Amino acid sequence: MFTLPELPYAHNALEPYIDEATMKVHHDKHHQAYLNKFNSALEKHPEFFKKSVEQILRGLESLPDGIRTAVRNNGGGYYHHSIFWEMMSPDGGGEPIGKIAEGINKIFGDFKSFKEKFTNEAVGHFASGWTWLVKDAKGELSIISTENQDSPISKNFTPLIGIDTWEHAYYIKYQNRRPEYVDAWWNVVNWKKAEEYYLSN
Repeated sequence: MFTLPELPYAHNALEPYIDEATMKVHHDKHHQAYLNKFNSALEKHPEFFKKSVEQILRGLESLPDGIRTAVRNNGGGYYHHSIFWEMMSPDGGGEPIGKIAEGINKIFGDFKSFKEKFTNEAVGHFASGWTWLVKDAKGELSIISTENQDSPISKNFTPLIGIDTWEHAYYIKYQNRRPEYVDAWWNVVNWKKAEEYYLSN
């Protein structure tokens, strides 16, 4: 069965940008709930425990009808949160360097233009979901938003950075002020991890 990954830092490590109370509820409660429902769905077809969550989400259409929606929602939620913690760091923020910086400049012109476009997408994304910087099979970058827990990897994209725009990700500290949350999040973006994802196959 799948297990809950530990946070790679303390619950309060992202203060003041992401508060400790939110991290405790977000990781310990919300992430755990997605995990429990994901495992529960797969128990009906335990052969899927032999696969990685990435393999399962890439092959959603091959799943039995009886579990596909539950896996799409809860497997997506489990996977997204697992990488979301890695996509942030107490030592994050600033601007990317290396190959991912070159890729961003190639597509968006410069980091400032990219950041503005990503921010507008995240702030303007209606209802619950995520905004991502992704690469396609050719290594080209783009900004996309996904609804609820729909996953970029189900659409053959590799997520490099992503921001959770569900209200549970920010409501304790920021209430309905999503623009403030998005602005604060830039201070913890883990560009080192994004570079690793960008250079991976």
